[in-house]
Amino acid sequence: MQDVRGKVAVVTGGASGIGRGMARAFAGAGMKVMVADRDAAMRDETVQGLRAGGTEAEGCNCDVADLASVEALAQATLDRFGAVHVVCNNAGIGVPTPTHKLNIEDWRWIIDVDLWGPIYGVKVFLPVMEEQGEGHINATSSLAGLFAAQMMGAYNVAKHGVVALMATLERDLRGRKSPVRASVLCPGPINTNISRHSVAYRPSKAKPKADGERSGRVAAGIQASLEAGMDPDEVGLLVLDAVQRDRFWVHTHPEMLRGVELQVQAMLDEQRLTKG
Repeated sequence: MQDVRGKVAVVTGGASGIGRGMARAFAGAGMKVMVADRDAAMRDETVQGLRAGGTEAEGCNCDVADLASVEALAQATLDRFGAVHVVCNNAGIGVPTPTHKLNIEDWRWIIDVDLWGPIYGVKVFLPVMEEQGEGHINATSSLAGLFAAQMMGAYNVAKHGVVALMATLERDLRGRKSPVRASVLCPGPINTNISRHSVAYRPSKAKPKADGERSGRVAAGIQASLEAGMDPDEVGLLVLDAVQRDRFWVHTHPEMLRGVELQVQAMLDEQRLTKG
């Protein structure tokens, strides 16, 4: 198992939810932590909590959809800690809306954050890690990156892209014997405020458009499953374990991979997306 004590971790979207769980897990393993987030109040609260536990921690404002902001995050981390050993491209958003009702501005916003964010993270941090001779890059996808459920069109597209990005990166890294490793987190329902935070940061002034009573029930069901989901601190420990043990796939709900199996079986049997 890799010893990560004294090494430096960067977590985007690190002020709450899964990101905060990752930051706490890394801190518990003796790492130094850079918490990147746009929410200044929650970022400061998280950093102070880490410091209270004896961790060297710092906060940085970062908009992962902006390349210059990600570059500034990398520089701030190097200025503060002198190295970057683990990067978790975790910041994400999602608004449950029927695909045909989602406006173009929201399509661009969700894909910019959920897919371009990890792309920028790889682009900026990989050269730093390769130059120093070690590192691990993780990105947060979702079960929605493995099979596409209804009501989350742009989110599904972005998260499928994250899985493809990280799988390609890992193969490329091993193929050229890079000292850097990669992994992808595909969480199921986790008890976070992603839906509420997403609505708060939406650039479009128009509210997400409903598509009748049935769509409203589906959206409410998604929120309810999140609220009853896994504790984010447990997710952080799973990511830490993947870094330490050099595992690519990080699943919070392996039993839910049955949905992937059923989709593949439908492809093989009938060349259809679903049964029925």
